[in-house]
Amino acid sequence: MAWVLIVVAGLLEVAWSIGMKYTDGFTRLWPSVFTGAGIAASMLLLSQAAKGLPIGTAYGVWVGIGAAGAAVVGMLLLGEPTTAARIFFVSLLLVAVVGLKATSGH
Repeated sequence: MAWVLIVVAGLLEVAWSIGMKYTDGFTRLWPSVFTGAGIAASMLLLSQAAKGLPIGTAYGVWVGIGAAGAAVVGMLLLGEPTTAARIFFVSLLLVAVVGLKATSGH
């Protein structure tokens, strides 16, 4: 169950990190409210997942999903540059997430 929680927390991290783009520095009410709620929910799920996983693994996977997911969404939907180097480094993040899962012992 901890792995399900960490994946959902990571996906929420993608959502709130993209949401920050629409808050205009937290000056727009509803994007700010949704982004804040996403942050809170993501942190709550991370804390619950950390009860059953080593914190280094839980945090590393959470950050990896969030960083890779935000980069991919940025490239696919927000017009950010899609270069071979960016794809390579996002791939490295995903390899690291899989590696943390594989070596966690859980």
